Amino acid sequence: MSTLVLDAEALYLELLRGVRALFRPDLHLVGVTSGGVWLAERLQQDLNLTERPGVISSSLHRDDYARRGMTAAAQTKIAFDVNEANILLLDDVLYTGRTIRAVLNELFDFGRPASVMLAVLVDRGGRELPIQADLCAARVALPATQSLALARSAAGVFSFNVEAR
Repeated sequence: MSTLVLDAEALYLELLRGVRALFRPDLHLVGVTSGGVWLAERLQQDLNLTERPGVISSSLHRDDYARRGMTAAAQTKIAFDVNEANILLLDDVLYTGRTIRAVLNELFDFGRPASVMLAVLVDRGGRELPIQADLCAARVALPATQSLALARSAAGVFSFNVEAR
């Protein structure tokens, strides 16, 4: 059995190149807690943006809320007017699509954006909903028995954790 090794820093650089190519001045960054927020914060620095990225949580709109309850993740904080905004939603891993569905519901609680694009570091397949990323640094196949999550060191260096579920 082979072990999956992903270079999160190299994937971040690929994501940065893609975001630079599609970036425009009226685009707002919003990160999904927590890995997506880390990506949005680092993109803000690397793109020299003055506007702090928004933070969005899926907690209140998850279809498994009764089972999971509230998580310790950060709560939604969006400092710009969502109405008619162009938004780049960032997440670390796209899997079933359920987190993104919940995040979109949360986003629409704040207003009606003009557009929403999705950028992820890794698309691992296994979709249960018809959701896809506009920008993805890598596509990998993992069995449903494994989870993939972005980690960040105290120095801000990204890595991936692959664990059994």
